[in-house]
Amino acid sequence: MWLDSIKVREAAVAAAREACASEGLMLLDDTVAIAGLKPVRDSDGRLRLQRSYEFEFSDTGDNRRKGSVVLVGRRVILFNVGLRSIQ
Repeated sequence: MWLDSIKVREAAVAAAREACASEGLMLLDDTVAIAGLKPVRDSDGRLRLQRSYEFEFSDTGDNRRKGSVVLVGRRVILFNVGLRSIQ
């Protein structure tokens, strides 16, 4: 279980890094922090864990803003950078 959690966290960091880069934002500290965990059903009806992670980013280099990424398993279902959400 803990190994799966580490792999999902790595997927969340990679998703945050990639999404920030594509939006012209800087991912600060190159990390994410777990914010929530709950059981959900995936599109096939199987019980999976949904994990929410928070991270900080900057749009100017002089500020810190909060963002989040939500994954079901290792699949990103929501990415939020404050002003807008990308699904």
